[in-house]
Amino acid sequence: MASSRTLGTFRLPPLPTIREIIKLFRLQAVKQLSQNFLLDLRLTDKIVRKAGNLTNAYVYEVGPGPGGITRSILNAGVAELLVVEKDSRFIPGLQMLSDAAPGKLRIVHGDVLTFKIERAFPESLKRQWEDDPPNVHIIGNLPFSVSTPLIIKWLENVSQRNGPFAYGRTRMMLTFQKEVAERLTATTGSKQRSRLSIMAQYLCDVQHILTIPGQAFVPKPENVIP
Repeated sequence: MASSRTLGTFRLPPLPTIREIIKLFRLQAVKQLSQNFLLDLRLTDKIVRKAGNLTNAYVYEVGPGPGGITRSILNAGVAELLVVEKDSRFIPGLQMLSDAAPGKLRIVHGDVLTFKIERAFPESLKRQWEDDPPNVHIIGNLPFSVSTPLIIKWLENVSQRNGPFAYGRTRMMLTFQKEVAERLTATTGSKQRSRLSIMAQYLCDVQHILTIPGQAFVPKPENVIP
């Protein structure tokens, strides 16, 4: 994973905090959807820095929720940020961010499992598989309920070089519930070793970057690992 860097020169204007957004739009995490809100913007900045240099990059954020990571991505100087959010409750708060960053944030109210990302960004971004990765990134805080099916779908996309990987070897920076992260990174002989571990490590360079404490989220989940 690329080294840390300073955030870009673009900065969002003063906005309500994520906690204020949650209160303003009366948002509440839905337990059945495994939703947990990441509120600490110092931490979301750190996650975004770990994703590498996003200056003038095209970023696909999955499940932005109330927009914590979204703010940090916008402040990183991206060319465009595309967010796909299934839960309509979050759209007004994301629209507030879009209004504050004209031309930077594109919002799709849809399902990441069916959204056609290969049609979303300019064709000029596409690279040969053997070339350096394209200037396209996937970032997201994945709820437990969707993390495994989405990763399996993306691994299939990697093997077929379509979906997000129609652009080339697109880089991903994702947070998971600790259980899922341990399965993805499990080595041979580990109790967590599974078919998911084998597929992910065969098709991708999987790295555990940091563990996020549960108190950074509302409501508090088990620890998650990007």
